[in-house]
This record gives sequence, structure tokens and C-alpha cells, in this order.
Amino acid sequence: MGRQRKRKGEPIHGWLAVDKPVDVTSTQVVGILKRLYNAQKAGHGGTLDPLADGILPVAFGEATKTAQWAMDCDKEYVFTIEWGSSTASQDKEGEVIATSDVRPTREQIEAALPAFVGDIQQVPPKYSAIKVQGERAYDLARDGESFEIPSREVTVYETELVDMPDADHATLRVVSGKGFYVRAMARDLAAALGAEGHVSALRRTRVGALDEPSSIKLSDLEALGEDKEALTAALKPLETILDDMPKIEIDRGDAEALKLGREVVLLPHIVEQWRAEADPDSDDRLALAVTDKQAVALGEVRAGRFQPRKVFQL
Repeated sequence: MGRQRKRKGEPIHGWLAVDKPVDVTSTQVVGILKRLYNAQKAGHGGTLDPLADGILPVAFGEATKTAQWAMDCDKEYVFTIEWGSSTASQDKEGEVIATSDVRPTREQIEAALPAFVGDIQQVPPKYSAIKVQGERAYDLARDGESFEIPSREVTVYETELVDMPDADHATLRVVSGKGFYVRAMARDLAAALGAEGHVSALRRTRVGALDEPSSIKLSDLEALGEDKEALTAALKPLETILDDMPKIEIDRGDAEALKLGREVVLLPHIVEQWRAEADPDSDDRLALAVTDKQAVALGEVRAGRFQPRKVFQL
């Protein structure tokens, strides 16, 4: 059989900030939306646990080429720790592995939190998608295998205690970089306080520029059903997730060259403009080339030239 030349579905492009409900997997959300939009291609920009709700970035079409940037974005979470018991998975679904009568006070929690801000070492939970010798950690954990996951550096920008509804619960807010696990922080904070605890509720409130005000509930999207115009209006441009990346303006001629994978020469003032926007502390030379307010390519600025790395066929 010859290779199918045409993808099934419509060439839909852009991002959705979907407010995912609990008890639905990230993959299931993508499947629902791919069918709803009749989209040729869709994917998500970072898994959200079934027990968690909140912002799940879903990419369609050419926006899937920017999914890695969604995974690398800063994220904000609001979560509740239930004191008194630790579980194997550090959430409410796992089996209880330890109990304690210790109930940390507001003052004790607030005194412990500064140690969790900045560049910190964190060991991911054993019930996670981290690969250990080629296997997913959660598969090994479910099989009762004995294994260790090495610690790694993660960045936490902010953390605060936002509520203590009762002695058994504490609600915190945290803003973190990539690779951070809320369940690991709950485990480590409980240990620092000489207590036992697990995550009883978790909500992701922001992924980069995708936040709650810009989000739409999965149920509301499903309710739109056949209203293709309203579904399309909910989409955000693919560059939304690249909001902090330096942009360079190019003309249509250069845009056509980039779409063919060719590098283009940049005028000196464009290079200077890129330098002014670029992070002086970063080694990356990335930029987003745009023309007529539309993303054309992601690439690198080198020696006065723009070298395309990912080209968008919009």
C-alpha cells in the first residue's frame, strides 16, 4: 500500500488553554479535542495528573512544533497538603505508608518555605513518568521494584502559604520552572516539618502566558459542539507560548526563503533590536521570525543571519 498523502481532518493551528477537570487524563483531553475540532494533528504541552485540574495547554497543527516551549515554561500551582499520612504516590490515591499526629502550625510552615525557593535539589516521585533504565518509574513502582531516582536541580521562583482551612490542611501556591513536582515538594516539606503529609488537591493555574482568565473549560468546549466559528475563536496563535522570546520582523521575500529552510541575512538594526530583547545571561540565540504579525519560523541569530530551526507552514 502506498503512503497516504493527505492527513485526515482539518489543518487547524494554534493553542488552547484548556481547564482540565479531575479524573480525566491529559491524553484523553487531547483525543476529545482532536475529534471536536476534526484536527489533523494535536498534542499537549505538559502532562497534568488525572487527579489534578487546571491549565492544560493543547496544541493543534503547526503549534505542536512549539510544545517543548510549553513544557519549559514557568508554571503556577495551587495545592493542598493533608497532614497526618504519607502515601506511596504522595497523593490521595496511594496506599498509606506512614502516619503521624504532628500538625504543623502556620508559623512553622512559613519558616520552612524559604528553603524551597531558588535553585533546589529535588528527587522526583517514584510514581512519575521519569525513565529509569528505560522503564517508566510508575511502572516499576506498581510492580514493587526497588529503585532510586537521582535528585536534580529545579527552580522555584515563589512559594507562599495561602490558606489553612483547618489543622489537617494547608494550601500553598508555588511558581516553578520545568521538571518541578508538587508531590515531591509536599513530601519534602512534610519531612522538614517532622510531619507526614500528601497532596489532597492540586490545580495548575498558569503555564507561561496561558492562565486562568485565558482558559476555557473542557465542558464548555464540548458544549460548543458543531459551532466551528466559536471553536476557532477560542484558539490562540501558536506564538502565544513564545511570548517572552525575542521577535524579529522580516519581509515576505525572506519569509518565503525561510519556509524553504534557507537562512536569511538580517539588516544591522534588526540584529540590534534582537540583542536588546534577548536575555543577556542566556547563551541561546533564539528568535521568532514574524511577518505581517504571523509567525514564520523559530531559529537562531548568528553572524548577522537568521538560521531557521522550525518552520511554520500556516
